[in-house]
Amino acid sequence: MDPETGLVLGTIGLGVAMALIYVVKSLIVICQPNEMVVITGRKRLTADGRRAGYRLLHGGRTLRVPIVERVARLDLTTLPIEVVVKNAYSKGGIPLIVHGIANVKISARDPVAHNAVERMLEKPFDEVMQIAKDTLEGNLRGVLATLTPEEVNEDRLKFAHVLIEEADEDMKRLGLELDTMKIQNVTDEVNYLDSIGRQQTALILKKARVAEAERFSEAEQTEASARQAAEIAKIQADLAIVEQNNELRVRTAELEAAALAKERAAPVAGEKAKTVAEQDLQQERIALEQRRLEADVLLPARAEREAMEERAKGAAASITEDGRARLFVLGEMIKLYLDGGSEAERIFILNMLPEIIRELSASVEGIDIDRLTVIDSGEGAGVANAAGQFPAAIIKLTEQIENATGVNILSKLGSPAPVAEAETG
Repeated sequence: MDPETGLVLGTIGLGVAMALIYVVKSLIVICQPNEMVVITGRKRLTADGRRAGYRLLHGGRTLRVPIVERVARLDLTTLPIEVVVKNAYSKGGIPLIVHGIANVKISARDPVAHNAVERMLEKPFDEVMQIAKDTLEGNLRGVLATLTPEEVNEDRLKFAHVLIEEADEDMKRLGLELDTMKIQNVTDEVNYLDSIGRQQTALILKKARVAEAERFSEAEQTEASARQAAEIAKIQADLAIVEQNNELRVRTAELEAAALAKERAAPVAGEKAKTVAEQDLQQERIALEQRRLEADVLLPARAEREAMEERAKGAAASITEDGRARLFVLGEMIKLYLDGGSEAERIFILNMLPEIIRELSASVEGIDIDRLTVIDSGEGAGVANAAGQFPAAIIKLTEQIENATGVNILSKLGSPAPVAEAETG
Protein backbone atom coordinates (compact mmCIF):
# COMPACT_ATOMS: atom_id res chain seq x y z
CA MET A 1 0.00 0.00 0.00
CA ASP A 2 1.34 3.36 -1.00
CA PRO A 3 1.60 6.17 1.58
CA GLU A 4 -1.23 8.17 0.14
CA THR A 5 -3.67 5.28 0.46
CA GLY A 6 -2.61 4.73 4.07
CA LEU A 7 -3.12 8.37 4.89
CA VAL A 8 -6.61 8.29 3.40
CA LEU A 9 -7.53 5.18 5.33
CA GLY A 10 -6.19 6.65 8.57
CA THR A 11 -8.18 9.83 8.05
CA ILE A 12 -11.32 7.79 7.39
CA GLY A 13 -10.73 5.69 10.53
CA LEU A 14 -10.18 8.78 12.63
CA GLY A 15 -13.37 10.29 11.34
CA VAL A 16 -15.29 7.13 12.06
CA ALA A 17 -13.89 7.03 15.62
CA MET A 18 -14.78 10.65 16.25
CA ALA A 19 -18.25 10.04 14.85
CA LEU A 20 -18.69 7.08 17.17
CA ILE A 21 -17.48 9.14 20.14
CA TYR A 22 -19.91 11.91 19.25
CA VAL A 23 -22.75 9.43 18.87
CA VAL A 24 -21.95 7.80 22.20
CA LYS A 25 -21.60 11.18 23.88
CA SER A 26 -24.92 12.27 22.48
CA LEU A 27 -26.52 9.09 23.77
CA ILE A 28 -25.13 9.29 27.33
CA VAL A 29 -26.33 12.09 29.66
CA ILE A 30 -24.19 12.75 32.76
CA CYS A 31 -25.64 14.87 35.64
CA GLN A 32 -23.38 16.70 38.13
CA PRO A 33 -24.22 16.77 41.89
CA ASN A 34 -24.98 20.53 41.82
CA GLU A 35 -27.39 20.36 38.88
CA MET A 36 -30.61 18.71 37.79
CA VAL A 37 -31.06 17.39 34.22
CA VAL A 38 -34.44 17.60 32.47
CA ILE A 39 -34.85 15.21 29.52
CA THR A 40 -37.88 16.07 27.37
CA GLY A 41 -39.44 14.52 24.23
CA ARG A 42 -41.38 11.48 25.42
CA LYS A 43 -44.33 10.96 27.71
CA ARG A 44 -43.43 9.27 31.04
CA LEU A 45 -45.08 8.60 34.38
CA THR A 46 -43.84 10.81 37.22
CA ALA A 47 -43.39 9.74 40.86
CA ASP A 48 -46.84 11.06 41.77
CA GLY A 49 -48.54 9.09 38.94
CA ARG A 50 -48.88 11.94 36.43
CA ARG A 51 -47.92 11.58 32.78
CA ALA A 52 -45.35 14.20 31.85
CA GLY A 53 -43.33 14.87 28.70
CA TYR A 54 -40.03 14.89 30.63
CA ARG A 55 -37.99 13.03 33.13
CA LEU A 56 -35.61 14.32 35.84
CA LEU A 57 -32.11 13.21 36.74
CA HIS A 58 -30.27 14.47 39.84
CA GLY A 59 -26.72 13.10 39.84
CA GLY A 60 -25.52 10.05 37.89
CA ARG A 61 -26.06 9.18 34.20
CA THR A 62 -28.70 7.92 31.75
CA LEU A 63 -29.28 7.30 28.04
CA ARG A 64 -31.35 9.46 25.75
CA VAL A 65 -32.81 8.88 22.37
CA PRO A 66 -31.09 11.13 19.84
CA ILE A 67 -33.22 13.62 17.96
CA VAL A 68 -36.35 12.50 19.91
CA GLU A 69 -35.22 13.63 23.38
CA ARG A 70 -33.62 16.94 24.32
CA VAL A 71 -31.57 17.70 27.45
CA ALA A 72 -31.87 20.86 29.63
CA ARG A 73 -30.06 21.63 32.86
CA LEU A 74 -31.09 23.51 36.05
CA ASP A 75 -28.34 24.91 38.30
CA LEU A 76 -28.84 23.97 41.96
CA THR A 77 -26.20 26.35 43.30
CA THR A 78 -27.30 28.49 46.28
CA LEU A 79 -28.27 32.04 45.30
CA PRO A 80 -27.48 34.75 47.90
CA ILE A 81 -30.19 37.41 47.70
CA GLU A 82 -30.14 40.74 49.53
CA VAL A 83 -33.61 41.61 50.77
CA VAL A 84 -34.35 45.28 51.49
CA VAL A 85 -37.77 46.58 52.52
CA LYS A 86 -38.42 50.29 53.01
CA ASN A 87 -41.49 51.98 54.50
CA ALA A 88 -42.87 48.65 55.62
CA TYR A 89 -45.49 49.45 58.22
CA SER A 90 -45.27 47.37 61.34
CA LYS A 91 -47.97 46.69 63.90
CA GLY A 92 -48.89 50.09 65.30
CA GLY A 93 -48.31 52.00 62.03
CA ILE A 94 -44.58 52.64 62.40
CA PRO A 95 -42.74 52.48 59.02
CA LEU A 96 -39.58 50.36 59.19
CA ILE A 97 -36.58 49.74 56.99
CA VAL A 98 -35.35 46.15 57.12
CA HIS A 99 -32.17 44.75 55.60
CA GLY A 100 -31.69 41.01 55.36
CA ILE A 101 -29.87 38.28 53.45
CA ALA A 102 -31.40 35.04 52.18
CA ASN A 103 -29.92 31.91 50.59
CA VAL A 104 -32.19 30.42 47.92
CA LYS A 105 -31.74 27.54 45.46
CA ILE A 106 -33.77 25.53 42.99
CA SER A 107 -35.21 22.47 44.72
CA ALA A 108 -34.42 18.98 43.38
CA ARG A 109 -36.86 17.18 45.71
CA ASP A 110 -40.18 15.87 44.49
CA PRO A 111 -42.73 17.32 44.00
CA VAL A 112 -41.11 20.77 44.28
CA ALA A 113 -38.68 19.89 41.48
CA HIS A 114 -41.57 19.68 38.98
CA ASN A 115 -42.60 23.23 39.96
CA ALA A 116 -39.04 24.36 39.28
CA VAL A 117 -39.08 22.67 35.83
CA GLU A 118 -42.37 24.29 34.93
CA ARG A 119 -41.42 27.78 36.18
CA MET A 120 -37.62 28.14 36.13
CA LEU A 121 -36.44 25.97 33.21
CA GLU A 122 -34.06 27.91 30.93
CA LYS A 123 -34.70 31.18 32.79
CA PRO A 124 -31.64 33.42 33.24
CA PHE A 125 -29.90 33.43 36.62
CA ASP A 126 -30.73 37.12 37.24
CA GLU A 127 -34.40 36.55 36.52
CA VAL A 128 -34.55 33.68 38.98
CA MET A 129 -32.90 35.85 41.65
CA GLN A 130 -35.33 38.70 40.98
CA ILE A 131 -38.35 36.40 41.29
CA ALA A 132 -37.04 35.04 44.64
CA LYS A 133 -36.23 38.54 45.88
CA ASP A 134 -39.67 39.95 45.02
CA THR A 135 -41.34 36.97 46.70
CA LEU A 136 -39.28 37.34 49.88
CA GLU A 137 -39.83 41.09 50.11
CA GLY A 138 -43.59 40.53 49.80
CA ASN A 139 -43.51 37.95 52.55
CA LEU A 140 -41.33 40.28 54.66
CA ARG A 141 -43.87 43.09 54.44
CA GLY A 142 -46.63 40.68 55.42
CA VAL A 143 -44.70 39.48 58.48
CA LEU A 144 -43.78 43.05 59.56
CA ALA A 145 -47.47 43.96 59.67
CA THR A 146 -47.99 41.38 62.46
CA LEU A 147 -45.09 42.46 64.69
CA THR A 148 -44.33 45.60 66.66
CA PRO A 149 -41.04 47.45 66.07
CA GLU A 150 -39.86 46.32 69.47
CA GLU A 151 -40.49 42.64 68.61
CA VAL A 152 -38.76 43.01 65.25
CA ASN A 153 -35.73 44.73 66.76
CA GLU A 154 -35.40 42.75 69.98
CA ASP A 155 -36.05 39.21 68.76
CA ARG A 156 -34.64 39.00 65.28
CA LEU A 157 -34.26 35.23 65.45
CA LYS A 158 -37.98 34.85 66.04
CA PHE A 159 -38.66 37.36 63.27
CA ALA A 160 -36.52 35.37 60.79
CA HIS A 161 -38.19 32.11 61.84
CA VAL A 162 -41.67 33.55 61.27
CA LEU A 163 -40.52 34.95 57.90
CA ILE A 164 -39.18 31.55 56.78
CA GLU A 165 -42.47 29.86 57.73
CA GLU A 166 -44.41 32.54 55.82
CA ALA A 167 -42.25 32.41 52.67
CA ASP A 168 -41.68 28.64 52.53
CA GLU A 169 -45.01 27.79 50.86
CA ASP A 170 -44.64 30.51 48.21
CA MET A 171 -41.07 29.45 47.48
CA LYS A 172 -42.14 25.80 47.01
CA ARG A 173 -44.80 26.84 44.51
CA LEU A 174 -42.02 28.50 42.49
CA GLY A 175 -39.84 25.42 42.75
CA LEU A 176 -37.39 27.20 45.04
CA GLU A 177 -36.06 26.26 48.45
CA LEU A 178 -35.15 28.78 51.18
CA ASP A 179 -32.06 27.58 53.03
CA THR A 180 -31.50 30.46 55.46
CA MET A 181 -32.86 33.93 56.20
CA LYS A 182 -31.03 36.42 58.45
CA ILE A 183 -32.11 39.94 59.46
CA GLN A 184 -29.09 42.23 59.41
CA ASN A 185 -30.53 45.64 60.30
CA VAL A 186 -33.83 47.22 61.35
CA THR A 187 -34.23 51.04 61.23
CA ASP A 188 -36.95 53.64 60.72
CA GLU A 189 -37.13 57.17 59.32
CA VAL A 190 -39.14 58.67 62.22
CA ASN A 191 -36.49 57.73 64.81
CA TYR A 192 -38.97 55.56 66.69
CA LEU A 193 -36.46 52.89 67.47
CA ASP A 194 -33.93 55.56 68.36
CA SER A 195 -36.41 57.13 70.78
CA ILE A 196 -37.12 53.77 72.26
CA GLY A 197 -33.40 53.21 72.53
CA ARG A 198 -32.89 56.56 74.28
CA GLN A 199 -35.83 55.78 76.56
CA GLN A 200 -34.42 52.40 77.32
CA THR A 201 -31.01 53.98 77.77
CA ALA A 202 -32.41 56.58 80.17
CA LEU A 203 -34.30 53.86 82.02
CA ILE A 204 -31.18 51.75 82.18
CA LEU A 205 -29.11 54.74 83.33
CA LYS A 206 -31.74 55.49 85.95
CA LYS A 207 -31.72 51.93 87.10
CA ALA A 208 -27.94 52.05 87.05
CA ARG A 209 -27.84 55.18 89.21
CA VAL A 210 -30.44 53.70 91.57
CA ALA A 211 -28.53 50.47 91.65
CA GLU A 212 -25.30 52.37 92.21
CA ALA A 213 -26.88 54.33 95.07
CA GLU A 214 -28.32 51.13 96.50
CA ARG A 215 -24.97 49.45 96.16
CA PHE A 216 -23.28 52.43 97.79
CA SER A 217 -25.82 52.36 100.63
CA GLU A 218 -25.39 48.63 100.94
CA ALA A 219 -21.65 49.13 100.93
CA GLU A 220 -21.94 51.72 103.70
CA GLN A 221 -24.24 49.43 105.65
CA THR A 222 -21.94 46.52 105.03
CA GLU A 223 -18.94 48.58 106.11
CA ALA A 224 -20.77 49.75 109.25
CA SER A 225 -21.89 46.19 109.92
CA ALA A 226 -18.36 45.04 109.36
CA ARG A 227 -16.99 47.65 111.77
CA GLN A 228 -19.66 46.71 114.30
CA ALA A 229 -18.92 43.03 113.81
CA ALA A 230 -15.22 43.79 114.16
CA GLU A 231 -15.78 45.67 117.42
CA ILE A 232 -18.04 42.92 118.71
CA ALA A 233 -15.51 40.33 117.63
CA LYS A 234 -12.75 42.27 119.35
CA ILE A 235 -14.81 42.52 122.57
CA GLN A 236 -15.66 38.84 122.34
CA ALA A 237 -12.01 38.06 121.69
CA ASP A 238 -11.00 40.08 124.75
CA LEU A 239 -13.65 38.30 126.82
CA ALA A 240 -12.48 34.99 125.47
CA ILE A 241 -8.89 35.90 126.36
CA VAL A 242 -9.95 36.85 129.89
CA GLU A 243 -11.95 33.64 130.21
CA GLN A 244 -9.03 31.64 128.90
CA ASN A 245 -6.67 33.38 131.34
CA ASN A 246 -9.08 32.63 134.20
CA GLU A 247 -9.35 29.05 133.10
CA LEU A 248 -5.57 28.92 132.79
CA ARG A 249 -5.12 30.22 136.34
CA VAL A 250 -7.73 27.78 137.65
CA ARG A 251 -6.14 24.95 135.74
CA THR A 252 -2.68 25.97 136.94
CA ALA A 253 -3.92 26.02 140.54
CA GLU A 254 -5.56 22.62 140.04
CA LEU A 255 -2.38 21.21 138.54
CA GLU A 256 -0.27 22.69 141.34
CA ALA A 257 -2.67 21.29 143.94
CA ALA A 258 -2.65 17.94 142.18
CA ALA A 259 1.16 18.01 141.99
CA LEU A 260 1.40 18.94 145.69
CA ALA A 261 -1.07 16.22 146.60
CA LYS A 262 0.89 13.73 144.53
CA GLU A 263 4.14 14.97 146.12
CA ARG A 264 2.65 14.51 149.58
CA ALA A 265 1.07 11.24 148.64
CA ALA A 266 4.33 9.90 147.23
CA PRO A 267 5.92 9.12 150.67
CA VAL A 268 2.62 7.72 151.92
CA ALA A 269 2.38 5.65 148.78
CA GLY A 270 5.97 4.56 149.29
CA GLU A 271 5.31 3.55 152.89
CA LYS A 272 2.10 1.92 151.83
CA ALA A 273 3.89 0.09 149.07
CA LYS A 274 6.63 -0.86 151.52
CA THR A 275 4.04 -2.07 154.05
CA VAL A 276 2.22 -3.98 151.33
CA ALA A 277 5.53 -5.44 150.20
CA GLU A 278 6.39 -6.41 153.77
CA GLN A 279 2.93 -7.87 154.22
CA ASP A 280 3.40 -9.84 151.03
CA LEU A 281 6.82 -10.91 152.27
CA GLN A 282 5.35 -11.95 155.64
CA GLN A 283 2.63 -13.82 153.80
CA GLU A 284 5.30 -15.56 151.77
CA ARG A 285 7.23 -16.29 154.97
CA ILE A 286 4.08 -17.61 156.65
CA ALA A 287 3.34 -19.75 153.64
CA LEU A 288 6.94 -20.94 153.60
CA GLU A 289 6.80 -21.66 157.35
CA GLN A 290 3.50 -23.46 156.89
CA ARG A 291 5.05 -25.55 154.16
CA ARG A 292 8.13 -26.17 156.34
CA LEU A 293 5.96 -27.12 159.35
CA GLU A 294 3.90 -29.26 157.14
CA ALA A 295 7.05 -30.94 155.84
CA ASP A 296 8.76 -31.18 159.22
CA VAL A 297 5.85 -31.79 161.61
CA LEU A 298 2.55 -32.36 159.93
CA LEU A 299 3.70 -34.81 157.32
CA PRO A 300 5.77 -36.87 159.82
CA ALA A 301 2.94 -36.63 162.38
CA ARG A 302 0.48 -37.65 159.74
CA ALA A 303 2.75 -40.48 158.69
CA GLU A 304 3.27 -41.47 162.35
CA ARG A 305 -0.47 -41.27 162.95
CA GLU A 306 -1.14 -43.43 159.93
CA ALA A 307 1.60 -45.82 161.10
CA MET A 308 0.14 -45.89 164.62
CA GLU A 309 -3.29 -46.45 163.14
CA GLU A 310 -1.89 -49.32 161.17
CA ARG A 311 -0.02 -50.66 164.24
CA ALA A 312 -3.15 -50.18 166.33
CA LYS A 313 -5.11 -52.02 163.70
CA GLY A 314 -2.47 -54.73 163.75
CA ALA A 315 -2.38 -54.82 167.58
CA ALA A 316 -6.15 -54.78 167.71
CA ALA A 317 -6.21 -57.62 165.24
CA SER A 318 -3.59 -59.46 167.32
CA ILE A 319 -5.46 -58.76 170.53
CA THR A 320 -8.67 -59.79 168.90
CA GLU A 321 -7.19 -63.01 167.65
CA ASP A 322 -5.40 -63.58 170.99
CA GLY A 323 -8.65 -62.93 172.82
CA ARG A 324 -10.45 -65.28 170.51
CA ALA A 325 -7.73 -67.89 171.08
CA ARG A 326 -7.89 -67.39 174.87
CA LEU A 327 -11.65 -67.54 174.77
CA PHE A 328 -11.41 -70.75 172.82
CA VAL A 329 -8.83 -72.16 175.26
CA LEU A 330 -10.86 -70.93 178.19
CA GLY A 331 -13.96 -72.48 176.70
CA GLU A 332 -12.15 -75.75 176.25
CA MET A 333 -10.76 -75.52 179.78
CA ILE A 334 -14.21 -74.80 181.13
CA LYS A 335 -15.56 -77.78 179.26
CA LEU A 336 -12.67 -79.85 180.62
CA TYR A 337 -13.18 -78.54 184.19
CA LEU A 338 -16.87 -79.21 183.96
CA ASP A 339 -16.15 -82.68 182.84
CA GLY A 340 -13.57 -83.14 185.64
CA GLY A 341 -15.89 -82.42 188.59
CA SER A 342 -14.49 -81.21 191.97
CA GLU A 343 -10.97 -82.20 191.03
CA ALA A 344 -11.17 -79.96 188.09
CA GLU A 345 -12.10 -77.01 190.29
CA ARG A 346 -9.13 -77.78 192.53
CA ILE A 347 -6.81 -78.00 189.54
CA PHE A 348 -8.18 -74.70 188.20
CA ILE A 349 -7.50 -72.92 191.49
CA LEU A 350 -4.02 -74.38 191.66
CA ASN A 351 -3.36 -73.10 188.12
CA MET A 352 -4.72 -69.67 189.02
CA LEU A 353 -2.84 -69.47 192.29
CA PRO A 354 0.52 -68.32 190.86
CA GLU A 355 -1.16 -65.57 188.88
CA ILE A 356 -3.11 -64.40 191.92
CA ILE A 357 -0.02 -64.39 194.08
CA ARG A 358 1.89 -62.52 191.35
CA GLU A 359 -0.86 -59.84 191.15
CA LEU A 360 -0.87 -59.50 194.97
CA SER A 361 2.89 -59.26 195.14
CA ALA A 362 2.91 -56.61 192.42
CA SER A 363 1.22 -54.23 194.81
CA VAL A 364 4.30 -54.25 197.06
CA GLU A 365 6.94 -54.32 194.32
CA GLY A 366 7.89 -50.71 195.07
CA ILE A 367 8.71 -51.56 198.68
CA ASP A 368 12.35 -52.38 199.03
CA ILE A 369 13.13 -54.18 202.40
CA ASP A 370 16.85 -53.94 202.81
CA ARG A 371 17.04 -55.29 206.36
CA LEU A 372 14.56 -56.66 208.91
CA THR A 373 15.44 -55.97 212.51
CA VAL A 374 13.65 -57.92 215.27
CA ILE A 375 13.94 -56.42 218.71
CA ASP A 376 13.83 -59.00 221.40
CA SER A 377 13.13 -58.20 225.06
CA GLY A 378 15.66 -60.77 226.12
CA GLU A 379 13.36 -63.71 226.64
CA GLY A 380 13.49 -64.91 223.01
CA ALA A 381 9.91 -63.92 222.36
CA GLY A 382 10.68 -61.33 219.64
CA VAL A 383 12.00 -63.85 217.11
CA ALA A 384 9.22 -66.27 218.00
CA ASN A 385 6.69 -63.56 217.46
CA ALA A 386 8.22 -62.52 214.09
CA ALA A 387 8.25 -66.15 212.91
CA GLY A 388 4.72 -66.63 214.12
CA GLN A 389 3.49 -63.71 211.95
CA PHE A 390 4.06 -65.63 208.65
CA PRO A 391 1.26 -68.15 209.08
CA ALA A 392 -1.00 -65.36 210.17
CA ALA A 393 0.06 -63.36 207.08
CA ILE A 394 -0.69 -66.33 204.82
CA ILE A 395 -4.09 -66.75 206.42
CA LYS A 396 -4.68 -63.03 205.98
CA LEU A 397 -3.67 -63.29 202.33
CA THR A 398 -6.08 -66.16 201.72
CA GLU A 399 -8.81 -64.07 203.28
CA GLN A 400 -8.00 -61.18 200.93
CA ILE A 401 -8.12 -63.62 197.99
CA GLU A 402 -11.44 -64.90 199.22
CA ASN A 403 -12.73 -61.32 199.53
CA ALA A 404 -11.49 -60.49 196.03
CA THR A 405 -12.57 -63.66 194.21
CA GLY A 406 -15.11 -65.23 196.53
CA VAL A 407 -13.02 -68.49 196.62
CA ASN A 408 -11.59 -69.93 199.80
CA ILE A 409 -8.28 -71.28 198.63
CA LEU A 410 -7.48 -73.17 201.84
CA SER A 411 -10.80 -74.98 201.82
CA LYS A 412 -10.47 -75.76 198.13
CA LEU A 413 -6.94 -77.08 198.63
CA GLY A 414 -8.13 -79.59 201.26
CA SER A 415 -8.50 -83.30 200.35
CA PRO A 416 -11.87 -84.18 198.89
CA ALA A 417 -12.68 -86.93 201.50
CA PRO A 418 -16.29 -87.49 200.42
CA VAL A 419 -15.25 -88.14 196.90
CA ALA A 420 -12.51 -90.50 197.99
CA GLU A 421 -14.94 -92.37 200.16
CA ALA A 422 -17.28 -92.59 197.29
CA GLU A 423 -14.59 -93.97 195.14
CA THR A 424 -13.50 -96.42 197.92
CA GLY A 425 -16.96 -97.69 198.48
